[in-house]
Amino acid sequence: MQVSVSRLGFGAAPIGNLYREVSDDEALGAVEAAWQTGVRYFDTAPHYGLGLSERRLGVALSGRPRAEYVISTKVGRLLEPFDGEGLDDEGFAVPRNFRRVRDYSADGVKRSIESSLERLGTDRVEIVYIHDPDDHWASAAGEAFPALAELRSQGVVGAVGVGMNQWEMPERFVRETDIDVVMLAGRYTLLEQPALASFLPVCAERGVSVVACGVFNSGLLSKPVVASDAKYNYAEAPPELVARARAIAEVCDRHGVTLPQAAIQFALGHPAVVSVVVGSRTAEQMTSNAANFAAEIPADLWNELKASNLVDPEVPTP
Repeated sequence: MQVSVSRLGFGAAPIGNLYREVSDDEALGAVEAAWQTGVRYFDTAPHYGLGLSERRLGVALSGRPRAEYVISTKVGRLLEPFDGEGLDDEGFAVPRNFRRVRDYSADGVKRSIESSLERLGTDRVEIVYIHDPDDHWASAAGEAFPALAELRSQGVVGAVGVGMNQWEMPERFVRETDIDVVMLAGRYTLLEQPALASFLPVCAERGVSVVACGVFNSGLLSKPVVASDAKYNYAEAPPELVARARAIAEVCDRHGVTLPQAAIQFALGHPAVVSVVVGSRTAEQMTSNAANFAAEIPADLWNELKASNLVDPEVPTP
């Protein structure tokens, strides 16, 4: 089935203190700014801040009409109480009072969703993704998916999907299960389009929705001027990718468009892509993302990028 979500979605990893601490007021302000700019799709996960993202998102959305917005969360990382010292060692500035346990079993899925519903303060979520099952195909496809399909039939969850930083295993899910949606991170962007050849066509053929995230490739496409030390896939970008991003930025500039404006809109040109989810940690960042999303982009920009082979000539563009 095609999921119904706003074309721009709010990624809640940053309000789980991704990389650095965010105050409660900043987090609430980011969600409020998203709402004011028309966003009605909010994505989170237990992994983000060891539950902090889910808790903050639940508070921020409480009091709003529940029928007017969509929440997605994820399964595969169960949170177990843990008496650890210092801060989380997986990128979030939160105390290590929980540990993540990879669990794609049917029981683990149900326990994870129960805990997520409690943290979110809701009785249902519209979308549940199997989160990063890269090394866990057998249990994810053989246990997690059937458990989610059962919960879907019971109305506890709406749509069932998979969320990953690769396209190959999601394509296998599309071909071998009846998932509804894929959250694809970083593999269909202005910088690279490996998902174009087979993954996106099979999604379109089977009516599976695609939610694009990681559209800035970890920062490489997030600024009008590409820095030499820009990040790609959460590490320092290789020089050849920095050069490619700068070449794309030059074309954008000739057409009066900034690199982040083009990057945030690019994926929506494909008919299988229903939404772009972008993380925001403050109201100012969310407002900037929304403005970039709404910017007018001339068709000539996309045409020049194709003619220059800076994007795949076969990509459908917005």
